[in-house]
Amino acid sequence: MKIVVTGGLGFIGSHTVVELQNEGFEVIAIDNLSNSSESVLDGIFNITGKKPIFEKMDLRDKASVQNFFKKHNDVVGVIHFAASKAVGESVENPLLYYENNINTLVYLLQELKELPSANFIFSSSCTVYGQAEKMPITENASIQPAISPYGNTKQIGEEIITDVAKVTNINSILLRYFNPIGAHESAEIGELPIGVPQNLVPFITQTGLGLRQELSVYGNDYPTPDGTCIRDYIHVVDLAKAHVIALKRLLDKKNLEKVETFNLGTGTGSSVLEVITAFEKVSGQKLPYKIVGRREGDVIEAYANTDKASAVLGWKTQYNLEEAVDSAWKWEKKVRM
Repeated sequence: MKIVVTGGLGFIGSHTVVELQNEGFEVIAIDNLSNSSESVLDGIFNITGKKPIFEKMDLRDKASVQNFFKKHNDVVGVIHFAASKAVGESVENPLLYYENNINTLVYLLQELKELPSANFIFSSSCTVYGQAEKMPITENASIQPAISPYGNTKQIGEEIITDVAKVTNINSILLRYFNPIGAHESAEIGELPIGVPQNLVPFITQTGLGLRQELSVYGNDYPTPDGTCIRDYIHVVDLAKAHVIALKRLLDKKNLEKVETFNLGTGTGSSVLEVITAFEKVSGQKLPYKIVGRREGDVIEAYANTDKASAVLGWKTQYNLEEAVDSAWKWEKKVRM
C-alpha cells in the first residue's frame, strides 16, 4: 500500500515514515527541505533498511501537486505534516502561515477527491482549543478563538477537511497533538531545526551543548505552581505510532464517521521549569536560563485527556518526560559532536 507523507523528512514526519516502513507500507516522502535535510533519508535507511521514495517539492506550487498525483495515482492514504508550526513566528509573519498551512491543504484535497478512495490523516494541534476552560482537555472541549495565526490555521484546516469530507469520498482523522519532543532511540533521526529553535526542548539541548548562551523562559508569573507555562510533552515515537494506528483504522474502514478527532498527549502537564529540571537530571549538568517577559500567543496551560485515543484507537504512550528529554539529548550530542 502506497502512503504519502508530506513533510516526510521533518521531525514528526521522519519518525512516522520509520513506523510506516516497519509496518510494511510503501512510503513516498514529500518535503521542500525548508526545515529539514535530505540526509534524514540516511537516518531512516539506517533504522529500517529501506529509504522511502523521496519527492522534493513545494506543496504551495499547485501544478507540482497536480503532477505528483498524476504520477502516483495509486496512493491509498496521505498523512499531512507539511506546515509551518511556530507560534511566535506566526504572530510575526501571519501571511507565511496562511499561505503555507492553508493553500497546501486545499491543493492536496483537490487532488485526493479525484481518487477512488482517499484516506487523510491531518496533523492538527491542541492550539485549536485556545486557552481551554478546563483541564485536562477532551475532544469535546469548545474551540476557543485562536490565540495565534498558527492556531488559526489549524482551526481553519480542520473546518476545510470537515466540509470537504461531507461531499467527497475522503475519510479523515484529525490528530490534535500536544508538544512532541525526543528522538528515535537509535539517535539516527530527531529534531534538527534550521536556525534558532522555536521549540523548548531543542533550545534546551542546544544550550546544554553551548551552542546557545542561555535559554529564555517566557514568563514566571502565570497562575501555575511554579509560574511557568504548562504543556503536555509527548515522545515523538509515541506520536508516530499513533499515526500508523489511525491510518490503519481508515484503511480497514473502522471509522464511525467521515471525520474523527483524537487528542494525542501523555495526559500529564509539565511546566517549563520541570522540563529544565528533567534535562539537568538526564544530562548531569546545570542549564543556564533567564526569566524574560511573556511571549505573545502562549496559553497558560494545556494537557490532554487521552481517554478517547486509548479506548477507540487502543493507543497509549510508552515514554515519560525524562526518557523523551534523554533521547533528545543523545540525538543532539550525536549530531553536533
